[in-house]
Amino acid sequence: MNKGTVKFFNDTKGFGFIKDAESTKEYFVHVSGCKDEIQENDEVTFDLEEGKKGLNAVNVKLV
Repeated sequence: MNKGTVKFFNDTKGFGFIKDAESTKEYFVHVSGCKDEIQENDEVTFDLEEGKKGLNAVNVKLV
């Protein structure tokens, strides 16, 4: 389980990016991978899963 911060999230389009707290890498997140509703600057935990264009954040939950 990784920890990070929601850097950007577009409610209308249903996607955004999460910045990993340890590596500072950014990962794509889609609303379908969220367990909770998220907004920019929320602290979250997440898993990583291989997607079409690299790693995606899934099982995203608020801390």
